[in-house]
Amino acid sequence: MTSTLLLLIFVGGYFAIAFEQTLKLNKAASALLTGVACWTLYMISRGDSAVVNDQLLIHLGDISSILFFLFGAMTIVELIDGHNGFSILSQYITTTKKSTLLVIISIITFVLSSLLDNLTTAIVMTSLCGRLLTDKEDRWWFGGMIIIAANAGGAWSPIGDVTTTMLWIGGQVTGYHLVIKLLAPSLAVLALPLLFVVVKFRGQSIREHLPVATSSTEKKESAIILFLGIASLLFVPLFKAITNLPPFMGMLLALGIMWVSITIIENRKKRKKPHPVVLALHKIDGQSILFFLGILLAVGALQSFGLLTQLAAFLGATLKNDYLIGGALGLISSIVDNVPLVAATQGMYTLQTFPMDHFFWHFIALTTGTGGSCIIIGSAAGVAVMGIENIPFMWYLKKISGLALLGFLGGILTFVLMHLV
Repeated sequence: MTSTLLLLIFVGGYFAIAFEQTLKLNKAASALLTGVACWTLYMISRGDSAVVNDQLLIHLGDISSILFFLFGAMTIVELIDGHNGFSILSQYITTTKKSTLLVIISIITFVLSSLLDNLTTAIVMTSLCGRLLTDKEDRWWFGGMIIIAANAGGAWSPIGDVTTTMLWIGGQVTGYHLVIKLLAPSLAVLALPLLFVVVKFRGQSIREHLPVATSSTEKKESAIILFLGIASLLFVPLFKAITNLPPFMGMLLALGIMWVSITIIENRKKRKKPHPVVLALHKIDGQSILFFLGILLAVGALQSFGLLTQLAAFLGATLKNDYLIGGALGLISSIVDNVPLVAATQGMYTLQTFPMDHFFWHFIALTTGTGGSCIIIGSAAGVAVMGIENIPFMWYLKKISGLALLGFLGGILTFVLMHLV
């Protein structure tokens, strides 16, 4: 009875999150209510407050490491954006051919999302395309490819997607093996759809765009902040490898270095205005952090109650194949947010079942990271691009979803072949 009620609370919270636009209720609020309700019910059913509180604090420690990591990463990205670091990219795009422009945008998105994160990269690149393209449907096609490229790029990097970060922090994967195992499959996820869309735009051109007028000092400052920000993010995996401290410690160190560096730059200007780091801290998406907190708390309650272990046994008995299980979870991620899905998977399968860097964890990172591209609301990048360009749900379903599914299946095939060889 208690397990049924716990599942109903969790599913009800999920529906509230999925239909936040209809309900006009922020998903962070739904997630927080769901998380607290699940733990409250678990406490009532267990009756042993000492045991439940100990379990809650253990889960909170794991969750906090993810949230502090995201907090630092979001702040660094805001600092780069606040100094127009990303606008430097547009200065190096001079082509007037749509097909060439699409390839350039897709490759930049793929690479950038592995260094920053897929949500931020999708927003930056969609805004860039808005300045380069005038036709609405052209921007929709480019937006669709940006979603696919951003999710594919985030899947092979430990800092490119929230889910890969969770697996990395959780000890399921290491950064080096994640890159080695998933770079080629992620490229396949991007390359197959890109080939079809490039053919569509072959022979078409756009008007030559003029760069935004900025002073040489501002350009130099933007370049310094962009380089420093990316170098700081790349330093995080190296810091973990050297010190064996959790990744969030490296991210906080990177943020501290950025903070000191920007303070030195601002002090030289001798002008009175709000400090850039203070502005960045105000601009970071606190709602997303609270959403992750709530949903991860809810998943932790399900894990402590033993429901995720039961689900793992059910999937194993029904599908009887690790590839089928991973593929199914990837397709589910196009409907259900991949963050709680991966969190649930971490609770379903222990490191005793699948040790660190087992192919299953890499496969989960690939499928849940790229499966969300199949439906526009299946990933944070998709939701962001949809909001910026007002892409209709059905248009994406008709024009892009099939191509995204093709790339998804191509990535799976590439991964399986690499594993077998």
